[in-house]
Amino acid sequence: MAPRVSLSSIAGGAQEALAVLAGLAGPSRPLWLVGAAVRQLLVGHPLADLDLATPRDALALARALADRLGGRFVALDPERGAGRVVGAGVPAIDLVDFRAPDLEGDLRARDFTINALAVSLAALLREGAAEVIDPTGGLTDLREGVVRLAGPAAIAEDPVRGLRGARLAARPGWRLDPGTEAAIRAGAPGLATVAAERIRDELTAFLSEVRAAPGLRMLDRLGLLAVLLPESAAMRDTAQPLPHRFDVWEHSLRAVEGIDALLADLDRLAPWGPALRRHVEEPLGGDFTRRESLRLAALLHDVAKPETRAVIDGRIRFFGHDEAGARRIPGIVERWRLPRRVGQVLERLVAQHLRPMHLAQAGQITRRARFRFFRALGDDAWDLLLLALADAAALSGAAPFEVWAGEGGAVVRALMAGVEAQAAAAAAPRLLRGEDVMAAFGLAPGPAVGRLLERAGEAQALGLVRSRDEALEYLRRHVAPGRADDGAGTELDTPTDGCLE
Repeated sequence: MAPRVSLSSIAGGAQEALAVLAGLAGPSRPLWLVGAAVRQLLVGHPLADLDLATPRDALALARALADRLGGRFVALDPERGAGRVVGAGVPAIDLVDFRAPDLEGDLRARDFTINALAVSLAALLREGAAEVIDPTGGLTDLREGVVRLAGPAAIAEDPVRGLRGARLAARPGWRLDPGTEAAIRAGAPGLATVAAERIRDELTAFLSEVRAAPGLRMLDRLGLLAVLLPESAAMRDTAQPLPHRFDVWEHSLRAVEGIDALLADLDRLAPWGPALRRHVEEPLGGDFTRRESLRLAALLHDVAKPETRAVIDGRIRFFGHDEAGARRIPGIVERWRLPRRVGQVLERLVAQHLRPMHLAQAGQITRRARFRFFRALGDDAWDLLLLALADAAALSGAAPFEVWAGEGGAVVRALMAGVEAQAAAAAAPRLLRGEDVMAAFGLAPGPAVGRLLERAGEAQALGLVRSRDEALEYLRRHVAPGRADDGAGTELDTPTDGCLE
Protein backbone atom coordinates (compact mmCIF):
# COMPACT_ATOMS: atom_id res chain seq x y z
CA MET A 1 0.00 0.00 0.00
CA ALA A 2 1.27 3.47 -0.88
CA PRO A 3 2.14 5.78 2.01
CA ARG A 4 -0.60 8.12 3.13
CA VAL A 5 -0.50 11.71 4.31
CA SER A 6 -2.66 12.58 7.30
CA LEU A 7 -4.66 15.78 7.58
CA SER A 8 -3.82 15.90 11.26
CA SER A 9 -0.17 16.55 10.32
CA ILE A 10 -1.25 19.97 9.02
CA ALA A 11 -1.79 22.77 11.52
CA GLY A 12 -5.39 23.71 12.19
CA GLY A 13 -5.24 27.15 10.56
CA ALA A 14 -3.74 25.68 7.40
CA GLN A 15 -6.44 22.99 7.37
CA GLU A 16 -9.12 25.66 7.44
CA ALA A 17 -7.41 27.58 4.62
CA LEU A 18 -7.29 24.42 2.51
CA ALA A 19 -10.98 23.80 3.16
CA VAL A 20 -11.79 27.34 2.03
CA LEU A 21 -9.69 26.82 -1.10
CA ALA A 22 -11.46 23.57 -1.94
CA GLY A 23 -14.80 25.32 -1.58
CA LEU A 24 -13.71 28.10 -3.93
CA ALA A 25 -12.51 25.59 -6.52
CA GLY A 26 -15.66 23.49 -6.39
CA PRO A 27 -15.98 19.81 -7.42
CA SER A 28 -15.22 20.45 -11.09
CA ARG A 29 -11.70 21.79 -10.46
CA PRO A 30 -9.49 19.28 -8.59
CA LEU A 31 -6.59 20.44 -6.43
CA TRP A 32 -3.48 18.51 -5.49
CA LEU A 33 -1.07 19.10 -2.67
CA VAL A 34 2.32 18.69 -4.39
CA GLY A 35 6.07 18.98 -4.15
CA ALA A 36 8.02 19.91 -1.04
CA ALA A 37 4.85 20.14 1.05
CA VAL A 38 4.15 16.41 0.53
CA ARG A 39 7.80 15.56 1.20
CA GLN A 40 7.84 17.52 4.44
CA LEU A 41 4.62 15.88 5.63
CA LEU A 42 6.02 12.42 4.90
CA VAL A 43 9.18 13.00 6.93
CA GLY A 44 7.43 14.86 9.74
CA HIS A 45 8.94 18.30 9.14
CA PRO A 46 6.95 21.51 9.77
CA LEU A 47 5.40 22.95 6.63
CA ALA A 48 7.27 26.00 5.38
CA ASP A 49 4.52 26.60 2.82
CA LEU A 50 1.74 24.82 0.98
CA ASP A 51 2.16 24.01 -2.72
CA LEU A 52 -0.93 23.11 -4.74
CA ALA A 53 -1.47 22.37 -8.41
CA THR A 54 -4.69 22.53 -10.40
CA PRO A 55 -5.47 21.96 -14.09
CA ARG A 56 -6.39 25.61 -14.71
CA ASP A 57 -7.20 29.06 -13.26
CA ALA A 58 -4.64 28.96 -10.44
CA LEU A 59 -4.20 32.74 -10.48
CA ALA A 60 -7.94 33.39 -10.11
CA LEU A 61 -8.13 30.87 -7.28
CA ALA A 62 -5.18 32.47 -5.49
CA ARG A 63 -6.76 35.92 -5.76
CA ALA A 64 -10.09 34.64 -4.46
CA LEU A 65 -8.39 32.84 -1.56
CA ALA A 66 -6.41 35.94 -0.60
CA ASP A 67 -9.63 37.96 -0.52
CA ARG A 68 -11.46 35.34 1.55
CA LEU A 69 -8.62 34.91 4.08
CA GLY A 70 -7.73 38.60 4.28
CA GLY A 71 -4.26 37.90 2.91
CA ARG A 72 -2.24 39.32 0.03
CA PHE A 73 -2.05 37.94 -3.50
CA VAL A 74 1.34 37.83 -5.29
CA ALA A 75 1.64 36.88 -8.96
CA LEU A 76 4.76 34.72 -9.00
CA ASP A 77 4.73 33.81 -12.68
CA PRO A 78 1.64 34.98 -14.58
CA GLU A 79 2.72 33.22 -17.80
CA ARG A 80 2.85 29.87 -16.02
CA GLY A 81 -0.21 30.62 -13.93
CA ALA A 82 1.60 30.68 -10.58
CA GLY A 83 0.34 32.78 -7.67
CA ARG A 84 0.94 33.04 -3.93
CA VAL A 85 -1.20 33.95 -0.92
CA VAL A 86 0.68 35.42 2.04
CA GLY A 87 -0.12 37.25 5.25
CA ALA A 88 -3.20 35.20 6.06
CA GLY A 89 -1.96 33.84 9.37
CA VAL A 90 -0.98 30.50 7.78
CA PRO A 91 2.07 29.29 5.80
CA ALA A 92 2.37 30.83 2.35
CA ILE A 93 0.07 29.07 -0.12
CA ASP A 94 1.33 28.68 -3.69
CA LEU A 95 -1.05 27.70 -6.47
CA VAL A 96 0.08 26.82 -9.99
CA ASP A 97 -1.50 25.51 -13.16
CA PHE A 98 -0.50 22.07 -14.41
CA ARG A 99 2.54 22.26 -16.68
CA ALA A 100 1.18 19.27 -18.69
CA PRO A 101 -2.26 17.99 -19.75
CA ASP A 102 -2.67 15.81 -16.64
CA LEU A 103 -1.34 15.30 -13.12
CA GLU A 104 1.21 12.64 -14.01
CA GLY A 105 2.64 14.80 -16.77
CA ASP A 106 2.80 17.73 -14.36
CA LEU A 107 4.72 15.70 -11.78
CA ARG A 108 7.16 14.36 -14.36
CA ALA A 109 7.87 17.94 -15.42
CA ARG A 110 9.03 18.88 -11.91
CA ASP A 111 12.61 19.16 -10.71
CA PHE A 112 13.39 16.11 -8.55
CA THR A 113 11.62 12.86 -7.86
CA ILE A 114 11.26 13.68 -4.17
CA ASN A 115 9.28 16.76 -5.21
CA ALA A 116 7.24 14.91 -7.86
CA LEU A 117 4.73 13.68 -5.28
CA ALA A 118 1.06 14.57 -4.97
CA VAL A 119 -1.93 14.08 -2.67
CA SER A 120 -5.56 14.71 -3.59
CA LEU A 121 -6.82 17.63 -1.52
CA ALA A 122 -10.43 16.45 -1.85
CA ALA A 123 -9.54 12.99 -0.47
CA LEU A 124 -7.42 14.50 2.28
CA LEU A 125 -10.24 16.76 3.47
CA ARG A 126 -12.94 14.13 3.03
CA GLU A 127 -11.21 11.11 4.60
CA GLY A 128 -8.59 12.73 6.86
CA ALA A 129 -5.81 10.93 4.97
CA ALA A 130 -4.86 10.30 1.34
CA GLU A 131 -2.43 8.14 -0.62
CA VAL A 132 0.66 9.69 -2.17
CA ILE A 133 0.80 9.60 -5.96
CA ASP A 134 4.37 8.87 -7.11
CA PRO A 135 4.98 8.40 -10.85
CA THR A 136 8.79 8.86 -10.77
CA GLY A 137 9.99 6.76 -7.80
CA GLY A 138 10.27 9.67 -5.42
CA LEU A 139 9.17 7.67 -2.39
CA THR A 140 12.07 5.26 -2.82
CA ASP A 141 14.51 8.14 -3.26
CA LEU A 142 13.06 9.79 -0.16
CA ARG A 143 13.70 6.66 1.89
CA GLU A 144 17.24 6.29 0.54
CA GLY A 145 18.19 9.97 0.69
CA VAL A 146 18.84 10.37 -3.03
CA VAL A 147 18.32 13.57 -5.01
CA ARG A 148 17.42 12.47 -8.55
CA LEU A 149 16.03 14.42 -11.51
CA ALA A 150 12.37 13.82 -12.25
CA GLY A 151 13.16 14.08 -15.96
CA PRO A 152 16.35 14.22 -18.06
CA ALA A 153 15.78 17.79 -19.23
CA ALA A 154 14.94 19.27 -15.81
CA ILE A 155 18.20 21.24 -15.40
CA ALA A 156 18.41 22.35 -19.01
CA GLU A 157 14.88 23.72 -18.77
CA ASP A 158 15.64 25.63 -15.56
CA PRO A 159 19.29 25.88 -14.42
CA VAL A 160 18.30 27.27 -11.01
CA ARG A 161 17.14 23.75 -10.16
CA GLY A 162 20.81 22.87 -9.82
CA LEU A 163 21.04 25.18 -6.81
CA ARG A 164 17.98 23.56 -5.27
CA GLY A 165 19.34 20.06 -5.84
CA ALA A 166 22.69 20.95 -4.28
CA ARG A 167 20.96 22.35 -1.22
CA LEU A 168 18.87 19.21 -0.76
CA ALA A 169 21.87 16.91 -1.28
CA ALA A 170 24.04 18.84 1.19
CA ARG A 171 21.81 17.91 4.12
CA PRO A 172 23.03 15.12 6.41
CA GLY A 173 22.24 11.66 5.04
CA TRP A 174 21.57 12.83 1.48
CA ARG A 175 23.48 12.48 -1.79
CA LEU A 176 23.16 13.35 -5.45
CA ASP A 177 22.40 10.65 -8.00
CA PRO A 178 25.43 10.50 -10.36
CA GLY A 179 23.37 11.36 -13.42
CA THR A 180 21.84 14.32 -11.60
CA GLU A 181 25.27 15.53 -10.51
CA ALA A 182 26.51 15.40 -14.09
CA ALA A 183 23.46 17.32 -15.30
CA ILE A 184 23.93 20.03 -12.66
CA ARG A 185 27.60 20.44 -13.61
CA ALA A 186 26.71 20.69 -17.27
CA GLY A 187 23.97 23.20 -16.58
CA ALA A 188 26.05 25.47 -14.32
CA PRO A 189 26.85 28.09 -17.02
CA GLY A 190 23.12 28.52 -17.55
CA LEU A 191 22.84 30.19 -14.13
CA ALA A 192 24.22 33.33 -15.76
CA THR A 193 20.90 33.67 -17.63
CA VAL A 194 18.64 33.23 -14.58
CA ALA A 195 16.88 36.22 -13.03
CA ALA A 196 18.91 37.60 -10.12
CA GLU A 197 15.89 37.50 -7.82
CA ARG A 198 15.58 33.72 -8.26
CA ILE A 199 19.30 33.29 -7.53
CA ARG A 200 18.89 35.42 -4.41
CA ASP A 201 15.99 33.29 -3.17
CA GLU A 202 17.98 30.07 -3.55
CA LEU A 203 21.06 31.58 -1.89
CA THR A 204 18.92 32.77 0.98
CA ALA A 205 17.65 29.22 1.40
CA PHE A 206 21.25 27.93 1.48
CA LEU A 207 22.27 30.50 4.08
CA SER A 208 19.19 29.73 6.20
CA GLU A 209 20.11 26.07 6.67
CA VAL A 210 21.20 24.95 10.14
CA ARG A 211 24.66 24.49 8.62
CA ALA A 212 25.32 26.61 5.54
CA ALA A 213 28.92 25.59 4.87
CA PRO A 214 28.15 22.08 3.53
CA GLY A 215 25.78 23.57 0.97
CA LEU A 216 28.33 26.16 -0.11
CA ARG A 217 30.94 23.44 -0.48
CA MET A 218 28.49 21.44 -2.57
CA LEU A 219 27.87 24.48 -4.79
CA ASP A 220 31.61 24.92 -5.11
CA ARG A 221 32.22 21.27 -6.01
CA LEU A 222 29.54 21.36 -8.71
CA GLY A 223 30.89 24.52 -10.33
CA LEU A 224 27.83 26.59 -9.44
CA LEU A 225 29.54 28.96 -7.02
CA ALA A 226 32.13 29.87 -9.65
CA VAL A 227 29.27 31.25 -11.77
CA LEU A 228 27.55 33.06 -8.89
CA LEU A 229 30.76 34.39 -7.32
CA PRO A 230 33.46 34.58 -10.01
CA GLU A 231 35.72 36.26 -7.44
CA SER A 232 36.13 32.81 -5.87
CA ALA A 233 38.51 31.70 -8.66
CA ALA A 234 41.16 34.24 -7.72
CA MET A 235 40.61 33.53 -4.01
CA ARG A 236 41.26 29.83 -4.67
CA ASP A 237 44.49 30.66 -6.51
CA THR A 238 45.83 32.91 -3.75
CA ALA A 239 48.08 31.13 -1.25
CA GLN A 240 48.73 32.64 2.16
CA PRO A 241 51.85 32.65 4.31
CA LEU A 242 52.19 31.17 7.78
CA PRO A 243 50.53 31.15 10.23
CA HIS A 244 47.81 30.47 7.65
CA ARG A 245 47.31 26.84 6.71
CA PHE A 246 44.91 27.44 3.80
CA ASP A 247 44.52 29.47 0.65
CA VAL A 248 42.12 32.42 0.74
CA TRP A 249 39.13 30.46 -0.57
CA GLU A 250 39.49 27.49 1.76
CA HIS A 251 40.05 29.89 4.66
CA SER A 252 36.81 31.69 3.77
CA LEU A 253 34.79 28.47 3.60
CA ARG A 254 36.22 27.45 6.97
CA ALA A 255 35.19 30.84 8.37
CA VAL A 256 31.62 30.03 7.31
CA GLU A 257 31.96 26.69 9.12
CA GLY A 258 33.05 28.64 12.18
CA ILE A 259 29.98 30.86 12.01
CA ASP A 260 27.81 27.75 11.65
CA ALA A 261 29.36 26.29 14.82
CA LEU A 262 28.93 29.51 16.79
CA LEU A 263 25.31 30.01 15.74
CA ALA A 264 24.48 26.43 16.69
CA ASP A 265 25.61 26.91 20.30
CA LEU A 266 25.72 30.58 21.26
CA ASP A 267 25.15 29.73 24.93
CA ARG A 268 28.78 28.62 25.08
CA LEU A 269 29.68 32.31 24.79
CA ALA A 270 28.49 32.83 28.36
CA PRO A 271 27.03 35.02 29.69
CA TRP A 272 26.06 36.64 26.40
CA GLY A 273 24.33 33.68 24.74
CA PRO A 274 20.69 34.78 25.21
CA ALA A 275 21.40 38.32 24.02
CA LEU A 276 23.37 37.03 21.03
CA ARG A 277 20.52 34.68 20.06
CA ARG A 278 18.09 37.58 20.02
CA HIS A 279 20.56 39.70 18.07
CA VAL A 280 21.19 37.23 15.24
CA GLU A 281 17.45 36.77 14.68
CA GLU A 282 17.00 40.45 13.82
CA PRO A 283 15.38 40.81 10.36
CA LEU A 284 17.40 42.73 7.77
CA GLY A 285 14.93 42.69 4.90
CA GLY A 286 13.53 40.06 2.60
CA ASP A 287 14.07 36.66 4.21
CA PHE A 288 17.44 37.72 5.62
CA THR A 289 18.30 37.93 9.30
CA ARG A 290 21.68 38.65 10.82
CA ARG A 291 22.34 34.89 10.74
CA GLU A 292 22.41 34.85 6.95
CA SER A 293 24.37 38.09 6.69
CA LEU A 294 27.01 36.73 9.09
CA ARG A 295 27.55 33.70 6.90
CA LEU A 296 27.90 35.87 3.83
CA ALA A 297 30.33 38.16 5.66
CA ALA A 298 32.46 35.13 6.54
CA LEU A 299 32.48 34.03 2.90
CA LEU A 300 33.35 37.50 1.57
CA HIS A 301 35.54 39.06 4.25
CA ASP A 302 38.78 38.36 2.31
CA VAL A 303 37.33 38.77 -1.19
CA ALA A 304 39.91 41.45 -2.07
CA LYS A 305 43.02 39.61 -0.88
CA PRO A 306 43.95 38.46 -4.40
CA GLU A 307 44.01 42.01 -5.78
CA THR A 308 45.97 43.40 -2.82
CA ARG A 309 48.58 40.63 -2.65
CA ALA A 310 52.13 41.97 -2.72
CA VAL A 311 55.58 40.63 -1.86
CA ILE A 312 57.48 43.10 0.30
CA ASP A 313 60.98 42.26 1.55
CA GLY A 314 60.34 38.67 0.63
CA ARG A 315 57.09 38.41 2.59
CA ILE A 316 53.54 38.19 1.29
CA ARG A 317 51.29 41.06 2.34
CA PHE A 318 47.64 41.95 1.75
CA PHE A 319 47.66 45.58 2.84
CA GLY A 320 44.29 47.32 2.46
CA HIS A 321 42.32 44.19 1.63
CA ASP A 322 39.70 45.17 4.20
CA GLU A 323 38.93 48.51 2.55
CA ALA A 324 39.22 47.10 -0.97
CA GLY A 325 36.89 44.26 0.00
CA ALA A 326 34.31 46.70 1.33
CA ARG A 327 34.38 48.49 -2.02
CA ARG A 328 33.58 45.22 -3.78
CA ILE A 329 30.52 44.46 -1.64
CA PRO A 330 28.03 46.84 -3.35
CA GLY A 331 28.65 45.13 -6.69
CA ILE A 332 28.02 41.68 -5.23
CA VAL A 333 24.92 42.93 -3.41
CA GLU A 334 23.55 44.34 -6.67
CA ARG A 335 24.42 41.16 -8.57
CA TRP A 336 22.39 39.06 -6.13
CA ARG A 337 19.69 41.71 -5.52
CA LEU A 338 20.22 41.50 -1.75
CA PRO A 339 18.24 43.80 0.56
CA ARG A 340 19.79 47.23 1.07
CA ARG A 341 20.24 46.74 4.82
CA VAL A 342 22.06 43.45 4.22
CA GLY A 343 24.46 45.27 1.92
CA GLN A 344 25.13 47.92 4.56
CA VAL A 345 25.91 45.30 7.20
CA LEU A 346 28.17 43.33 4.87
CA GLU A 347 30.08 46.41 3.80
CA ARG A 348 30.73 47.45 7.38
CA LEU A 349 31.76 43.98 8.55
CA VAL A 350 34.19 43.50 5.66
CA ALA A 351 35.63 47.00 6.11
CA GLN A 352 36.14 46.51 9.85
CA HIS A 353 37.00 42.81 10.11
CA LEU A 354 40.64 43.51 11.02
CA ARG A 355 39.72 45.85 13.87
CA PRO A 356 39.70 43.29 16.73
CA MET A 357 43.12 42.03 15.61
CA HIS A 358 44.48 45.58 15.62
CA LEU A 359 43.21 46.02 19.16
CA ALA A 360 44.80 42.75 20.24
CA GLN A 361 48.13 43.87 18.80
CA ALA A 362 47.86 47.17 20.66
CA GLY A 363 47.81 45.30 23.97
CA GLN A 364 45.43 46.19 26.78
CA ILE A 365 41.97 47.31 25.68
CA THR A 366 41.47 50.79 27.07
CA ARG A 367 38.04 52.26 27.78
CA ARG A 368 38.60 54.72 24.96
CA ALA A 369 39.53 51.98 22.51
CA ARG A 370 36.45 49.99 23.47
CA PHE A 371 34.24 53.06 23.13
CA ARG A 372 35.60 53.82 19.68
CA PHE A 373 35.13 50.20 18.62
CA PHE A 374 31.43 50.28 19.44
CA ARG A 375 31.02 53.77 18.02
CA ALA A 376 32.48 52.58 14.71
CA LEU A 377 30.45 49.34 14.56
CA GLY A 378 27.15 50.46 16.08
CA ASP A 379 24.49 47.74 15.92
CA ASP A 380 26.87 45.48 14.00
CA ALA A 381 29.42 45.18 16.83
CA TRP A 382 28.32 41.75 17.98
CA ASP A 383 28.30 40.50 14.40
CA LEU A 384 31.91 41.58 13.98
CA LEU A 385 32.96 39.87 17.22
CA LEU A 386 31.43 36.60 16.05
CA LEU A 387 33.11 37.03 12.67
CA ALA A 388 36.43 37.68 14.44
CA LEU A 389 36.16 34.37 16.30
CA ALA A 390 35.35 32.43 13.13
CA ASP A 391 38.08 34.23 11.19
CA ALA A 392 40.72 33.46 13.82
CA ALA A 393 39.64 29.80 14.01
CA ALA A 394 39.86 29.46 10.21
CA LEU A 395 43.51 30.51 10.33
CA SER A 396 44.52 26.99 11.36
CA GLY A 397 41.28 24.99 11.28
CA ALA A 398 40.68 25.24 15.05
CA ALA A 399 37.19 25.29 16.56
CA PRO A 400 35.91 28.83 17.25
CA PHE A 401 35.09 27.90 20.85
CA GLU A 402 38.75 27.00 21.38
CA VAL A 403 39.69 30.48 20.21
CA TRP A 404 37.04 31.99 22.49
CA ALA A 405 38.37 30.19 25.57
CA GLY A 406 42.04 30.79 24.81
CA GLU A 407 44.42 33.70 24.58
CA GLY A 408 43.21 34.53 21.08
CA GLY A 409 39.70 35.19 22.39
CA ALA A 410 40.79 37.65 25.07
CA VAL A 411 40.12 40.72 22.92
CA VAL A 412 36.64 39.47 21.97
CA ARG A 413 35.77 38.71 25.60
CA ALA A 414 37.02 42.12 26.68
CA LEU A 415 34.96 43.89 24.04
CA MET A 416 31.82 41.89 24.80
CA ALA A 417 32.16 42.86 28.44
CA GLY A 418 31.60 46.48 27.42
CA VAL A 419 28.38 45.97 25.48
CA GLU A 420 26.00 46.98 28.26
CA ALA A 421 28.09 49.96 29.32
CA GLN A 422 28.30 51.12 25.72
CA ALA A 423 24.54 50.82 25.27
CA ALA A 424 23.93 52.89 28.41
CA ALA A 425 26.39 55.54 27.25
CA ALA A 426 24.77 55.75 23.84
CA ALA A 427 21.32 56.20 25.41
CA ALA A 428 22.40 59.05 27.74
CA PRO A 429 21.34 62.58 26.68
CA ARG A 430 24.21 64.53 25.12
CA LEU A 431 25.72 67.30 27.22
CA LEU A 432 26.43 69.53 24.22
CA ARG A 433 24.55 70.59 21.13
CA GLY A 434 25.90 72.02 17.92
CA GLU A 435 24.86 75.53 18.97
CA ASP A 436 26.94 75.24 22.15
CA VAL A 437 30.06 74.28 20.22
CA MET A 438 29.61 76.94 17.54
CA ALA A 439 29.12 79.67 20.15
CA ALA A 440 32.05 78.57 22.31
CA PHE A 441 34.54 78.24 19.44
CA GLY A 442 33.18 80.77 16.96
CA LEU A 443 32.58 78.13 14.32
CA ALA A 444 30.13 78.04 11.43
CA PRO A 445 28.12 74.87 10.75
CA GLY A 446 30.35 72.19 9.23
CA PRO A 447 32.39 69.03 9.80
CA ALA A 448 34.53 70.64 12.53
CA VAL A 449 31.45 71.06 14.71
CA GLY A 450 30.58 67.41 14.27
CA ARG A 451 34.09 66.31 15.23
CA LEU A 452 33.99 68.44 18.37
CA LEU A 453 30.63 66.96 19.35
CA GLU A 454 32.07 63.51 18.76
CA ARG A 455 35.00 64.23 21.07
CA ALA A 456 32.68 65.63 23.73
CA GLY A 457 30.41 62.59 23.43
CA GLU A 458 33.39 60.30 23.88
CA ALA A 459 34.53 62.17 26.99
CA GLN A 460 31.00 61.94 28.38
CA ALA A 461 30.79 58.21 27.72
CA LEU A 462 34.14 57.68 29.45
CA GLY A 463 32.99 59.60 32.53
CA LEU A 464 35.51 62.40 32.01
CA VAL A 465 32.84 65.12 31.96
CA ARG A 466 29.46 65.35 33.66
CA SER A 467 28.06 68.74 32.73
CA ARG A 468 27.84 71.17 29.85
CA ASP A 469 30.54 73.42 31.31
CA GLU A 470 32.89 70.50 31.94
CA ALA A 471 32.39 69.30 28.38
CA LEU A 472 33.25 72.72 26.91
CA GLU A 473 36.30 73.04 29.18
CA TYR A 474 37.45 69.57 28.13
CA LEU A 475 37.31 70.61 24.48
CA ARG A 476 39.21 73.84 25.22
CA ARG A 477 41.97 71.93 26.99
CA HIS A 478 42.27 68.91 24.69
CA VAL A 479 41.26 70.20 21.26
CA ALA A 480 42.81 73.37 19.89
CA PRO A 481 40.27 75.78 18.32
CA GLY A 482 40.09 75.28 14.57
CA ARG A 483 41.67 71.86 14.82
CA ALA A 484 38.74 69.71 15.89
CA ASP A 485 40.39 66.64 14.46
CA ASP A 486 43.36 66.84 16.85
CA GLY A 487 43.71 63.61 18.74
CA ALA A 488 40.81 62.04 16.92
CA GLY A 489 42.91 59.13 15.74
CA THR A 490 42.27 55.88 17.52
CA GLU A 491 44.35 53.19 19.10
CA LEU A 492 43.60 51.26 15.92
CA ASP A 493 46.02 53.27 13.77
CA THR A 494 48.92 50.92 14.57
CA PRO A 495 50.24 49.34 11.35
CA THR A 496 49.44 45.68 11.13
CA ASP A 497 51.04 42.72 9.42
CA GLY A 498 48.92 42.53 6.30
CA CYS A 499 49.18 38.74 6.05
CA LEU A 500 46.99 38.27 9.10
CA GLU A 501 43.25 38.35 9.25
